[in-house]
Amino acid sequence: MRILLLLIAFSLTIFVPFTASANGKKVAKIVLDAGHGGHDIGARGKYSEEKNIALSIVLRLGKMMADSMPDVQVIYTRTTDDYPSLKDRHEIANRANADLFVAVHVNSTADRITKVFEGYRTVKKGKKKVKQRVYKIIRHHETATHGTESYVLGLHRNSQKEDAIGEYGENVTEEPGLLNENDPQTAIIISQYTQAFLKRSVSLASDIQRQFARQGRPDFGVKQKGLEVLAGSAMPGVLIEIGFINNPEEEDYLNSEQGQTEVTHAIFRGIKAYKAEVEK
Repeated sequence: MRILLLLIAFSLTIFVPFTASANGKKVAKIVLDAGHGGHDIGARGKYSEEKNIALSIVLRLGKMMADSMPDVQVIYTRTTDDYPSLKDRHEIANRANADLFVAVHVNSTADRITKVFEGYRTVKKGKKKVKQRVYKIIRHHETATHGTESYVLGLHRNSQKEDAIGEYGENVTEEPGLLNENDPQTAIIISQYTQAFLKRSVSLASDIQRQFARQGRPDFGVKQKGLEVLAGSAMPGVLIEIGFINNPEEEDYLNSEQGQTEVTHAIFRGIKAYKAEVEK
């Protein structure tokens, strides 16, 4: 029985593509996705909106990459205040045969709600008059929370990731005919690519978060979430939350020249470190 299991394990390794787990693949095309846009403003601060901050950072990042990484083609999902759908965003990446998907967003905490007692009012209940307490509902949008975090795809959305890899298999594998829907081994290969892409996504997100931490920004780490924009792209990808727009101090920082420069540098250095790791 043990010999049989070893033979099965060995046979599977024959079909698992080397490029799915090994380094050496060039990172030649990177998609930059500015979150939200157009009618979808995203999170709000006192005076600014997520969609505009995200676009500003992405355009800065794209220029920095074009200037300092000439071997990388930068592809944008948007460069103006329009709204590509989530499907449009990962379709742009898939059709371009991109090696990496990087989405930039701005965070916000949920509003805190408090009830303030204002007095009584008299109401009728049948033939009687009774007093009811009256409260005023107050929403507190501001927060003291500040810092950064990055997301990779949650495991419960792996099936969608696998569908994308299967659909764009010729781009992913660089081996014509390797992913054949009539071959039972194809499902194993796709699963291996999905696992490899998750591992690489975590590596990229970790590299970026380290750069934020070096700047003195609070680091909330790398988390998993079932995000559509990451699930539909047939490549490693991360979504970066660069700060909390409903923290007044952080909103000022994210709208300042210094803040946007530092955020851009952190993401750029994280991508550069990841690229070096993958290509070694």
